[in-house]
Amino acid sequence: MQHLERQVPQQQLGTGIGWRPEIADAVEAMPGIDWVEAVAENLCPGHLPDSLLRLRERGVTVVPHGVSLGLGGADRPAEERLTALAERAEALGSPLVTEHIAYVRAGGALTATQPLEAGHLLPVPRTRDALDVLCENVRIAQDALPVPLAVENIAALVAWPGEEMTEGQFLYELVERTGVRLLIDVANLHTNHVNRGEDPAKALDELPVEAIAYVHVAGGFERDGVWHDSHAHPVPEAVLAVLADLASRVSPPGVLLERDENFPEPAELERELDAIRATVKTSGEALADFPAERRDVPAASPAARQRTAVAQAALLSALVAGTPAPEGFDHARLKVQSHALAAKRADVVAKVAPELPEILGRAYRGEFLAYARTRPMTGGYRHDALNFAEHLLLAGRPGDPAARQRLSDWWLERSGPAPLSRRPAARLLHATRRVLSRR
Repeated sequence: MQHLERQVPQQQLGTGIGWRPEIADAVEAMPGIDWVEAVAENLCPGHLPDSLLRLRERGVTVVPHGVSLGLGGADRPAEERLTALAERAEALGSPLVTEHIAYVRAGGALTATQPLEAGHLLPVPRTRDALDVLCENVRIAQDALPVPLAVENIAALVAWPGEEMTEGQFLYELVERTGVRLLIDVANLHTNHVNRGEDPAKALDELPVEAIAYVHVAGGFERDGVWHDSHAHPVPEAVLAVLADLASRVSPPGVLLERDENFPEPAELERELDAIRATVKTSGEALADFPAERRDVPAASPAARQRTAVAQAALLSALVAGTPAPEGFDHARLKVQSHALAAKRADVVAKVAPELPEILGRAYRGEFLAYARTRPMTGGYRHDALNFAEHLLLAGRPGDPAARQRLSDWWLERSGPAPLSRRPAARLLHATRRVLSRR
């Protein structure tokens, strides 16, 4: 039996841009910015950036965009992550929150294996099992959030063997079964066209466009026949063409330009926003409201969760721990994806612990990539940074004594003292601290 908790008209957001600290001043000064999107995990509800507060005071809508919930994972979404996302939506007065149709961690109790973190978004297999799991996870998230949820299609470098649905069919059933809204990333549709041979027009034909909450537009680049969704390059004409196709079918309530790195001058960003506005205006139609429905979703069977868990853990382990590739995957593409995950990991660790590239200089990237090949991430990025520093110090690196001392001081300051414990692992860590403190 379906039920409606509330009927909320689809909010017309307009044209927006991804808010990032590096371009905060530029965003505030840009004309015609109706709304912004901020990465939820980078915000603290009690200490919101002044720039976002000023935008809110001007009436600019701010939408929190989550990247770590893992709604497509075999485990149910963690309560503390849902609480954190809800707190950010309430602190910002947001009309909705968004997340991804992806998994970001695997292993653990369902597979009796070591928990692993991808550090990035990985594609969900388009199977009945994975759809059952995703639908229940979306329902759990909907019930925990104070505002409607929209979920985003992701870019993929690899394709799962034995998929049972196209992307459009998968998204259609997800919306039909849960009433969730969609965040359609047209750059990701283009990425999957290049990397997986999937026709964006067919996906748009099949998915329920009336459920679209808003649209992402972003740039990337092609190398050796593989499209990389970098969010660090200008928006290409091919992506604008997908946007035009979407806008010819339905007028999206909002369109947002994403840029995460390699930020250009504000004038270039404004030109891209103008191109996006022109594309939507030229192609657009009227959109009917999509009611915010929360529907009763049957629980995914334990067997479906376990099958999904085993499949996802096998792929993630092959990508980050060097285990054999699961049967049916393209080994060359898995290698590209593995390198991309390691590079992303190195970039994020450099951001959360900027002292490491400062101390190591040009050697940072090579040292980190060598470390990542044999040491998968099992916690967050800050934990990963500490483990990397510990790995270098135990190996007697860096070679320069002054740099090694700086790294040792940095590690000791952040790892902190620990009391003696009866547990062997804890005693080993304590001994490691003592060794490192003498180096």
